Amino acid sequence: MDFVRSLKSKVSAGFKMRGLILRPEASRYLVEVLQSVSPTELDDVVERVLDAVEKQPLSSTMIELSVVESAVQDCTQSCDETRDNVFNIIGAFDAPRYIYSVKRKKFVPLSMTTHSAPNLCGFAKDKAELFRERYTVLQQRIHRHELFTPPAIGAAVEKHQNKFQLKTVEALLGSTAKLGDVIVLGMVTQMKEGKFYLEDPSGTVQLDMSKAQFHNGLYTESCFVLAEGWYDDSVFHVNGFGLPPIEPSSSTRAYYGNVNFFGGPSATSVKASAKLKQLEEENEDAMFVIVSDVWLDNVEVMEKLHLMFSGYASMPPTCFIFCGNFSSTPYGNTQIKSLKESLKALADAICAHPSIHSSSRFVFVPGPEDPSPGTIMPRPPLADNITEEFRQRVPFSLFTTNPCRIQYCSQEIVVIREDLVNKMCRNCIRLPNNNLDIPNHFVKTILSQSHLTPLPLYVSPVFWAFDYSLRVYPVPDVIIFADKYDPFNITNTDCLCINPGSFTRSGFTFKVYYPSNRTVEDSKLQGL
Repeated sequence: MDFVRSLKSKVSAGFKMRGLILRPEASRYLVEVLQSVSPTELDDVVERVLDAVEKQPLSSTMIELSVVESAVQDCTQSCDETRDNVFNIIGAFDAPRYIYSVKRKKFVPLSMTTHSAPNLCGFAKDKAELFRERYTVLQQRIHRHELFTPPAIGAAVEKHQNKFQLKTVEALLGSTAKLGDVIVLGMVTQMKEGKFYLEDPSGTVQLDMSKAQFHNGLYTESCFVLAEGWYDDSVFHVNGFGLPPIEPSSSTRAYYGNVNFFGGPSATSVKASAKLKQLEEENEDAMFVIVSDVWLDNVEVMEKLHLMFSGYASMPPTCFIFCGNFSSTPYGNTQIKSLKESLKALADAICAHPSIHSSSRFVFVPGPEDPSPGTIMPRPPLADNITEEFRQRVPFSLFTTNPCRIQYCSQEIVVIREDLVNKMCRNCIRLPNNNLDIPNHFVKTILSQSHLTPLPLYVSPVFWAFDYSLRVYPVPDVIIFADKYDPFNITNTDCLCINPGSFTRSGFTFKVYYPSNRTVEDSKLQGL
């Protein structure tokens, strides 16, 4: 009885603190419900119920029984959601779109703006908006960086000297006198043969890069840079090029709160869930097997997959991430028929190992040469008529888009299958001096651009209206670049970037990722 009285007093006090009064029948109901809650969780549960009550349209400070019942139901559902939110795949076309509002200084969902819903083919305005949004994302990020924030009033003179101010192209063009030591954020374009320009929403200015020093990174056309130099006679003479500084995910979330930029069923960012974080750390056996260029029509590849499944049968992975291309000869009239037969053979191999068939998930990300409406990103999944039989035989399989997003507990993982490293190197304005460190230059460029394909549209075309789905902002926990370039594991700004390499070309190498401690294991299949 003492516990019940204490509980009733705690509940009543909690409601009074928020200016609310419980009806007697509502109080009795809530006390009955809360008796089953452990003392260590009681305060947290009472707070959640109070929050759920306040979210409802209240007409009075007197809280009726129906209101409390509805609040308890909401809290119960949110607990169920925690279980549902352990593993989710988000296709590129399902990713949420947030647009930065300059007036509000925050990102708002598409529904709160005047923008229309994205159309696959897009309109001319979508192409202009594509680059404007890329610019705005970087601009708001840079203005928060310590090097570009305005100095505090009364700050030391030395501190003033360490601060930089961004100029716009318009400010350069509007000057009749020579301007020295200016920094401009803009996109590098080649508007005339052999002549490069810097472009931002306010205009374009011709560049003289003859004496420019390039900091680390891969500088291609259509990538955004911080250009430092001096302006005279309608030409911007560049002394140095740098990439926009990368903002850690923790800093972004500290500024924007628990907004779910990533997507998935959760109303807020999974980063804010202590329960999901705890589940992630406790499940030490969880592992993701990542394989790229899985040529299912290749006899040797199928033999190696049989070997892989046999090895993992005693401890099935959480997920197999298979990236295309799924055919060694991806062209011809028989491509689709051949792919169907190959998937049937893969299903046979999976069903031969019941532990893997019943426990592991299978995620399939199409490659550049798999059957598709075109080579434009994001790429849709393999067609249903190709995968239908496989999905019936392997229920825990999902054929998704390229790129796609995977949410596992509190971690955000992005997967893209594209040969980006070679594309970016081929389209560099100037290759780095240290060619042996290309992977580090590549990773830094992607994260600094907050975009998976910072290349000219004629090199890497995208659906204009869905360019936002290629954005990597805030920085995710893991990016899997399924690239035929040599395998690598690189961590930059708390983001782990993994390239498993080509399974077939690299001697059957693949990667294994352990989410509980965020480590990667380099793996290779030897002979049978």
